[in-house]
Amino acid sequence: MQPIFDFFFQQYQDYPTLFIVLEIIAVIFGFLSVWFSKQENILVYPTGIVSTVIFVYLLWQWGLLGDMMINFYYSTMSIYGWYVWTRKVDAVHYIPITKATKKEHLWSILIFIATWLFTFGIYTWFDKWNSWTAYVDTITTAIFFVGMWLMARKKLENWIYWIVGDIISVPLYFYKGLTFTSLQYLLFTIIAYYGYKTWKRSLSKGHVTS
Repeated sequence: MQPIFDFFFQQYQDYPTLFIVLEIIAVIFGFLSVWFSKQENILVYPTGIVSTVIFVYLLWQWGLLGDMMINFYYSTMSIYGWYVWTRKVDAVHYIPITKATKKEHLWSILIFIATWLFTFGIYTWFDKWNSWTAYVDTITTAIFFVGMWLMARKKLENWIYWIVGDIISVPLYFYKGLTFTSLQYLLFTIIAYYGYKTWKRSLSKGHVTS
């Protein structure tokens, strides 16, 4: 049992206790945020903000610039999403789940490319190409930027981006030595799969949040 425990958590032995506690808190709130998103609950945003703000601090300390930018972006987009989700289309109903239009798919591609180029430039500027994880990080950053943008606009396709990004992030974060965060992304993958199914059912039934 001890070798297994060491395999997963040995990297934490040199971490300050504060960092470990903050990571656990961020993971818990991150899990709650994704769960509330699946339920189409507005609490997705306040819980998400708590998680992402903590991760911005931690990732800055760890020098993971791409991941840090993702979480800073999440924090700002959460404010935008919070506003969009609380807008009413009439006196009773809020913004419904819809599919992305052709224009939004085009914007998704442009956001992906722009984010990838920007992240690539940041890593080059700070000379952080010291591991293969940096190259993967530029890709996951772009994927998550698009996913968050689509989620804020309540588009069904946001879940597809989350699923792809989460699957890549599970081994990536484990390799980086962030076991709790890696486990978080494993849970995110599962929830995102069911979130997609739930939103698709709601969409097919012509569901409108009230």
